[in-house]
Amino acid sequence: MDKEAYQKKLEAQLKEWKAELDKLKAQAEKKEAEAKISYQDKIKDLEAQYQKINEELKGLKETSSETWEGVKKELDKGTDEFKKQLQEIYSKFK
Repeated sequence: MDKEAYQKKLEAQLKEWKAELDKLKAQAEKKEAEAKISYQDKIKDLEAQYQKINEELKGLKETSSETWEGVKKELDKGTDEFKKQLQEIYSKFK
């Protein structure tokens, strides 16, 4: 996959994850007080990861075609971790 295709794929994924975060926030509001706090803390962690991935994507846009593979590896690690934590939240709070 070339740099441009990767960027487009990741931008689409970020939009999807933003919608998921919004959905989680809405679900958190329906939880009882103690569960709500735990849920909101996990969502805050996810939002921080989301922002980091988004910033790294912006940095990717500025890399040369020769150096983008290194940035891609870091982005892949971040996106894998984000997906893992998102699934954990869904499984824990269903």
